[in-house]
Amino acid sequence: MTAGDSYNRLEDDDYPAYTMGRAAELLGTTQNFLRAIGEARLITPLRSQGGHRRYSRYQLRIAARARELVDRGTSIESACRIVILEDQLEEAQRINEELRASASHDPAGA
Repeated sequence: MTAGDSYNRLEDDDYPAYTMGRAAELLGTTQNFLRAIGEARLITPLRSQGGHRRYSRYQLRIAARARELVDRGTSIESACRIVILEDQLEEAQRINEELRASASHDPAGA
């Protein structure tokens, strides 16, 4: 592996670069919170060769949103469901926008 490969991994939102302890520290939460949202299937951390949980930046953003909801009094299960639905809505809106853009460039579709 070259230094360039290592740099590219650091830029990859899906690269599992953070240990559970570091992830909890960055989020200002506990490791138990990360375990709970994992059990609720909001995020599924990858495992190192030694079996330790590893989190990506994308997963940390998802966990941060769940923590924000929990801090406002939402149960973990409900917070996880809300975050999943928000993510699905965002994806559907992105697809709709792509379809609208492609339809506006397709004169046969009009």
